Formats: sequence, structure tokens, C-alpha cells
Amino acid sequence: QVQLVESGGGLVQPGGSLRLSCAASGSIFAINAMGWYRQAPGKQRELVAVITSGDSTNYAESVKGRFTISREHAKNTVYLQMNSLKPEDTAVYYCNANILAADAKSIVSVRDYWGQGTQVTVSS
Repeated sequence: QVQLVESGGGLVQPGGSLRLSCAASGSIFAINAMGWYRQAPGKQRELVAVITSGDSTNYAESVKGRFTISREHAKNTVYLQMNSLKPEDTAVYYCNANILAADAKSIVSVRDYWGQGTQVTVSS
């Protein structure tokens, strides 16, 4: 089975930086788009950034110029470099990936997978 494991969250002061990582593992044949979403308390989950298999990127307006998404194809890993963090960036950040993989019955299919989430808190 495919797993997405995130790391890198934590507490940071306004203006600070954090780098999130998300590694995919399992019976993976190919990974299409990978992305980061976030969900603040009382709010819906929203897209933060996405990167395609060809390394094209797209960002939410609220993070453009401050966040950078990248990926290491050989490691099935996606990163989110977050600079100039603001209190409104506080949320649980989730990794998402669209993956072609085999399940426990060796049935191959493509679907979205999610990480467990990592807390990012921006506060003085």
C-alpha cells in the first residue's frame, strides 16, 4: 500500500521559515501531480501549491512569492519551502499525490493519496 509521510512542521515566529517534506512509498509505478493543502481551524481545506510530473507549479494567491514547491522524482518526495510566514498561515498542512500503484491484491490503479498532516503554527 502507498503511504505519504510528512515532516517539518512546527512553531515559528512571524517572518520565519519552515520546510515541509513528504515522501511517498509503496508499490508505486508513477506519480503524477503532488501538492500541499492546508486546513485552519473552522475553515475548509484549501490548496496551497501543486507541482506536476513535468515540474510545472501553481500556487494559491495568498502564498505566491513566499512559498516554493519542488520535488525530487528519484526519491518520490515533494517539498514546500515556506518563507515570510504570517500568523494566517497557521494550519495543518497535508501532502497529496496522484499515484499509479498496486494495492494488496496487486490491482493497479491511479488515485489520490493523503498524508497524515503536520501542524504549522506561526506565532510570536
